[in-house]
Amino acid sequence: KMMTRNGLVGKFVLAPARTFIPAAARQGQVLGNKFGRQNTFNCLPATGTRAYHADFKPVVSGTPETLEYKMFFEDLHGSKMSPWHDIPLFPPRAPGLLNFVVEIPRGTRAKLECGVKETGNPIIQDTKKGKLRYYGIDPVFNYGFFPQTWEDPNVKHPDANCVGDGDPIDVVEVGGKVLATGDVITVKPLGVLCMIDDGEADWKVLAIDSADPMAESMNDINDLEKMMPGKVSEVREWFRSYKTHEGKPLNSFGLDEKAMDR
Repeated sequence: KMMTRNGLVGKFVLAPARTFIPAAARQGQVLGNKFGRQNTFNCLPATGTRAYHADFKPVVSGTPETLEYKMFFEDLHGSKMSPWHDIPLFPPRAPGLLNFVVEIPRGTRAKLECGVKETGNPIIQDTKKGKLRYYGIDPVFNYGFFPQTWEDPNVKHPDANCVGDGDPIDVVEVGGKVLATGDVITVKPLGVLCMIDDGEADWKVLAIDSADPMAESMNDINDLEKMMPGKVSEVREWFRSYKTHEGKPLNSFGLDEKAMDR
């Protein structure tokens, strides 16, 4: 079973899902004291009566697809907040669901990511040697991260046999809607793939927007395969090959390349 701070999220057959999400949530909170969080940030509650999705908004600085582009987050009083450390992982009164911050909309190639070492953790476009980075193929999903989580680069996971990548846990949202950068969406986790990238575990949680028409009937990987045949394979092969356009080798996967079923 996958345990969270608020109880059971769901049942998984294999071990990692019950261990890496709560551990990553604890490490993400600790890391907030080192990167990103400022004394002026208002930390949002994980439970309660606040309509938290309306309590903050993205604010863009600079032009998209330039080195100056940054998407910050502010609360209703205009105080900066970190999308990584201050947005709650668990939505109130929604057992089985988690909050997901969108970085990259489906079908777009700009490699946007949470600036984990920048003050305020804005969403920025990744660079290499001073140049903006782009994917060589269109993502076939909406992509982002779970707030308040962290894949610890100092701990070797027994099922992956490698350490974490030092980033928040990645989310692959497979619903029918193209989401927008900066959206905070409540999703239903369905399962997880363990991608191995440069010797580090880079978990990919497959999930669906809880507002998607298919979400009510989709609870696990088996349901995903039934309702969207071939989707798991499509996601896995995208992650396997997406770096080859840069001349890099194919990525590999742990756990016999299987998506752990919920």
